[in-house]
Amino acid sequence: MKRKVYYLSTCDTCKRIMKAINVDDSFEKQDIKTDPITEEQVESLYAFTKSYEALINKRARKLKAALEANPVKSDADYKKLLLRDYTFLKRPVFEIDGKHFVGNAAKTVAEVKAALAKE
Repeated sequence: MKRKVYYLSTCDTCKRIMKAINVDDSFEKQDIKTDPITEEQVESLYAFTKSYEALINKRARKLKAALEANPVKSDADYKKLLLRDYTFLKRPVFEIDGKHFVGNAAKTVAEVKAALAKE
């Protein structure tokens, strides 16, 4: 049983959700600010979402400037953004037994809780 969470330690939303889900020592925790997400990890998330754009935090403060400097022409351009700066990853991302849950929407948090309840 593999449990992992990609999060940002300075993000209050991540902290709130991790507390609500009761993230404990059974989870591998990766703070994406101090331990950046790798290309292999992005590929793993892409295999689940089938879209790099789905992994992008559209509310990231740096996103507008990044898109002005390098307009997105294809989904692969979103991958470059994800690898360039941790703020562009929608978070938190939970990996529970091979399933991925991306973002902080109430529906996503409910799905994470349901997945943990099944274990």
